[in-house]
Amino acid sequence: MASTLPDNPSLERLRSDARALQRGVTSNDRGTVEMIRRYHPRPDIALESERFRLHDAQLVVARSYGFSSWPALVGYLRVADELAVDPTGIEEDAMNVADRFCSLASLRYDHTDAPPRWRAAADLLGANLDVPQHHIWAAASAADAVALRRHLAARPELATTMGGPFGWVPLLYLCYSRVPLSCNEDDVLAAAATLLDAGADPNSGYLWRAMSTPFTALTGVFGEGEQGPGRQPRHRFAPALARLLLQRGAHPVDQQTLYNRMFRADDSHLELLFDHGLADAGPSPWERRLGEAMETRNQMWQRQIDWAAGHGFAQRLALLARNGIDVSGAELVEPEFPEDPNARDADGATPLHHAAWSGDVDLIRRLLEAGADPTVVDSRFGTTPLGWAQHAYQTEAADYLDSWQTRTL
Repeated sequence: MASTLPDNPSLERLRSDARALQRGVTSNDRGTVEMIRRYHPRPDIALESERFRLHDAQLVVARSYGFSSWPALVGYLRVADELAVDPTGIEEDAMNVADRFCSLASLRYDHTDAPPRWRAAADLLGANLDVPQHHIWAAASAADAVALRRHLAARPELATTMGGPFGWVPLLYLCYSRVPLSCNEDDVLAAAATLLDAGADPNSGYLWRAMSTPFTALTGVFGEGEQGPGRQPRHRFAPALARLLLQRGAHPVDQQTLYNRMFRADDSHLELLFDHGLADAGPSPWERRLGEAMETRNQMWQRQIDWAAGHGFAQRLALLARNGIDVSGAELVEPEFPEDPNARDADGATPLHHAAWSGDVDLIRRLLEAGADPTVVDSRFGTTPLGWAQHAYQTEAADYLDSWQTRTL
């Protein structure tokens, strides 16, 4: 099963948790005993020993996080130590200009992702035109094929060298860049091909805050995620760039891509991945490397099925079925227009808040015409549906809500 470790896990903290379990058994703590009975394969034998042993406690800790054993957990942490990156821990003010450009240009999958950062990267580049010459990672962020060739001619090994603010290989900076530059699709593809021709791995990736689902080059290209397409957009040339990576050997089973793109009804990513063998591809390099820390294929597909069924994505279920994925147990929940357009959820948000967040202008219009109050404030963030649309950079939805409120004043 997939690992459920917290972000940035610490081996020392996990060892401390195991020792705490030992103490909990000694004091006959009810919660500790229940945890051991849930996760230990032979709880009665372990608990009836004269002293609850450390290796039993470690086994319980490992199994509680989805690992079969303590050595398997420790082995994963050793791998994660090499590949983990925490973009939220980067101090941009202390960076040189090239590293700062890379950081501002990149989709980081944290709360700072937003168009103003990428515009700031473009402004920085405009004021420092030689930034792509500083190092290969900046050249990749700018998709500057000429600068990339110059760096590689001097040092061919740079194609696979980790560096820049995140310790990524150059291909990742190219795939995660969202800086609005004047380059066209051919320019970006030429830059990517330059790196691939020089030996860049199309399956390059990293572990976001040591999470066991890798963020690959494809993940960066396909984009999106929990914060929505306004704050975490696809690469401007996503279809062509993803196709190039797949043609050059990127594995089509990319769990993080499937997760990030499942929230909206568009299935273009799935169609492209299925065309390149998603349904029946063998183990990916990442699955081989991370082993049991990664979710199984069954878990991957079940999450896709559950989300599609629960959100009325009938076309996605049909697409999965056409490609041999068993969706027979799925019960499609048809979207229903709310009886009360001002009903609040547990966080005080109304259907209009959620429609604004997702940028569904047609639903926003219907809700307003049915009497939804655009001035209502949710209890979690303390803002209106317009505020939700603005925060999500759903500009069309924000403009519609703003104009509606102006008309009704």
